[in-house]
Amino acid sequence: MSKKSSAAIAAAPQIDIGIKSKDREKIALGLSRVLADTYSLYLKTHNFHWNVEGPMFNTLHLMFMDQYTELWNALDAIAERIRSLGFPAPGTGKEFAKLTSIEETDGVPEALEMVRLLVAGHEAVARTARGAFPAAEKASDESTCDLLTQRLQIHEKTAWMLRSLLK
Repeated sequence: MSKKSSAAIAAAPQIDIGIKSKDREKIALGLSRVLADTYSLYLKTHNFHWNVEGPMFNTLHLMFMDQYTELWNALDAIAERIRSLGFPAPGTGKEFAKLTSIEETDGVPEALEMVRLLVAGHEAVARTARGAFPAAEKASDESTCDLLTQRLQIHEKTAWMLRSLLK
């Protein structure tokens, strides 16, 4: 290792927040998947907001806007938690495509199919968030657990509200 490399490593601040490096890495990976799912769902919801038609247009147009705005705002909180753990947050389409569990929707579905697809999307993010919990709990990472709990509450409630439109 060169003197310059050694000096750069020595100058880099060490992270000592009470969570081991390997645990922080596992937590960051789980959060990266939540971030990718959130971003994918954000894009889908915004797309549907732009393209919804039919008798429920106004209701769905406004509902989708509220939902994509909430998702957009959540992206920063998730990415900043990853950064707080000492890892880079994914931020490209290519990275998100590898990490997300949400499939893209081709074309423009009918309004109620949009609702069904968004229910599935919110349920998928909830599953991904729930899957990130064990690493955070094991490491006593209360900050991440709190963030994941908040995200779960929002996605489960939104899925319920959307499902209510399908009855």
